Amino acid sequence: MRCSDKNADQIPVQTGSCHTAPGAMTRHIRRLQIITLVWMSAECLIALAAAWRAQSPLLLAFGADSFVELMSALVVLLQFVPGFTLSEARASRLAGILLFVLAGVVTLASVLALWHEAEPETSWLGISITAAALIVMPVLSREKRKAGKATGNLALSADAVQSATCAYLAGLTLAGLALNAMFHIRWIDPVAALVAVPMICMEGRKALQGEPCCCHG
Repeated sequence: MRCSDKNADQIPVQTGSCHTAPGAMTRHIRRLQIITLVWMSAECLIALAAAWRAQSPLLLAFGADSFVELMSALVVLLQFVPGFTLSEARASRLAGILLFVLAGVVTLASVLALWHEAEPETSWLGISITAAALIVMPVLSREKRKAGKATGNLALSADAVQSATCAYLAGLTLAGLALNAMFHIRWIDPVAALVAVPMICMEGRKALQGEPCCCHG
């Protein structure tokens, strides 16, 4: 019997045999990813608009993270869309690469801000969207982590990490924006963004090292 039976709702797992996920779980994962796509699209646009208006590298980093999370959610969703063939191992590697792209964007934006002694403005729009993300993203991360553990899907687990990273960055961004609004210290914004880089790189490395499913026909 082959793992690639197109008539079953299947999710690749990290075991030596093939496992078929119940249709309800597959539909649940699809809903999670679609909700993520909708939310991250709005979050990305709002954060980047706020970053442009306030000249904030911290908000730029948060907006870039939102875009990476959007791409990651799309990569995972494509595993469960009929007609697309995207292996779990490849999806996990793509998620890891996206995390390293995010780390590069954050580092570059922050270093340039420090170099040019930029002084970001107070952004109430940025404070609002990061506060909202701090509520939404932990819920999505928890649900994806549970589904990833239940199915053994590495890419979904990596995407759960990215959602958790987004929540972490939301908290960090909110704190940085609030401190900047209160004290107007120019280096708080970029330094707060740089604090997140090591964690992002660590999670990216973990995703890149994910082992592919060993199911074969």
